[in-house]
Amino acid sequence: MIYLDYAANTPVDPQVMDYYVEQNNQYIANPNSSHPMGKLANKRMNEITEHIAELLQVKTSEIIYTSGASEANNLAIKGVVQAHRHNGKHIISTCLEHSSVSGALTHLQTLGYEIDLVDITRDGLVDMLHLKELLRRDTVLVSICYVDSELGVQQPIDEIGELLENYPNCYFHVDATQAIGKIPVSLERIDLCTLTSHKFFGMNGCGILVRKEPVVLEPLIHGGTSTTIYRSGTPALAMAAQLEKALALAISQQEEQCRYVSELNRRLKDELTKYKKVFINSTRYSVPHILNLSVQGVKATVFQQALAEEGVCVSIKSACSVLSSPSRPVFAVTKDKKNALCSWRISLSHRTTIEEMELFLMIFDRCYEKLAK
Repeated sequence: MIYLDYAANTPVDPQVMDYYVEQNNQYIANPNSSHPMGKLANKRMNEITEHIAELLQVKTSEIIYTSGASEANNLAIKGVVQAHRHNGKHIISTCLEHSSVSGALTHLQTLGYEIDLVDITRDGLVDMLHLKELLRRDTVLVSICYVDSELGVQQPIDEIGELLENYPNCYFHVDATQAIGKIPVSLERIDLCTLTSHKFFGMNGCGILVRKEPVVLEPLIHGGTSTTIYRSGTPALAMAAQLEKALALAISQQEEQCRYVSELNRRLKDELTKYKKVFINSTRYSVPHILNLSVQGVKATVFQQALAEEGVCVSIKSACSVLSSPSRPVFAVTKDKKNALCSWRISLSHRTTIEEMELFLMIFDRCYEKLAK
């Protein structure tokens, strides 16, 4: 099997798994318990949170543990607009967002919130002029991903954050799920930021919402003591520890790994663009880890199945999206519905080998000859 779907899920790094097992075995008590073992676990939990905050360059009190990015996105979006609904009911986002963001916004529409989507340029970037036009006095939230999961485009988060400083009643939420470990991430101008460990070689089931002070949220989950007033539930120490380890490794190795992945991406594009019917949808602003392409005239589901029969795992759109509809991000940059229906994603990592790339290219050639000729 050739796995080329690292943007959907990454395998757990052995160092991360070993650390999880060690922490899980060593700290067996509830960190909220008042007995000696509980106090020991509580102390360790605080140390883990302090290190995560240090890695993200935020305060310890700003870390909220969740079950993953979907919960974190829902808590950020629903929590902040409900807590600040007296300031307005207007929200701005993009067509690039994960379904846990767009789904939360759709729910808010049923509660009377007005949602506007900012235009995307041909390069996949937020149209800053259109964003300025959309901003209003009653805009309470702007939600834009750091890197989108289909095209891999890195958004100008710092520039957007600087613009929003002129709107004191508007909060800035950024889904950084696809950014951690791929690019340097700055939270300086962000009010709310979400991430999850299974996207950077940690385990499934653990995420973080960074809530910058003094932002106030309305909790989704009530009852029970936790590490924060904003999310109830017994602290999962070992899960927090594995995220800590995965995050530390992702940040420390990011530059070196990115250089390697960039070479793989370059090799792929050089070879794939030799085919007449191949169109690269990812743009010059896309991270090298994500390469979106279309084999024109061949539906994405058909090409994916052909590759799957040869043992190659690629993705159609985001793993959490409806597969039968055209890719909204691809349509946004190409303005071609047929092309968007034919689009699929290769996602790479430092674990992708040169041998796998060469074998993939051979298999791609066979599938292309069969389906696109």
